[in-house]
Parts: sequence; structure tokens; C-alpha cells
Amino acid sequence: MNKTFAIVLIILALALIAYNVTLVDFENPIQGDSTIALIGILASLCAIVLTLIFMTSKKIDKKLKK
Repeated sequence: MNKTFAIVLIILALALIAYNVTLVDFENPIQGDSTIALIGILASLCAIVLTLIFMTSKKIDKKLKK
């Protein structure tokens, strides 16, 4: 996975977070479609964290090979 693909993946995850925030009913966040939106937000945050961990591990690997 190259850096460009990782950045595009992070941008898509941020877009999904923004979309799912619009679906959350903040008065009842645990009922109906709000629950699904909250799960989508958490999944997108996990994708961002995993991508950042992968990018960091690649940087460490390059430094160790030098």
C-alpha cells in the first residue's frame, strides 16, 4: 500500500464520519438509525487508526533497513 492510497483511504473515512454524524439523532442516539450511524463512525475511526499504524510501521521498517 503506497502513501497516496493510504491518504485517500483516510479521506474517505473522514467523509464517512461526516456523513454519519448527519444521521445521528442527538436526542436519542441509541435508537433507530442513530445506532447504525454511531457504528459507522466507530468503524471509520478504526480504519483511520489502523491506516496510521500501518503507515508508521512502514516508516519504521524503512529506517531499520537503512
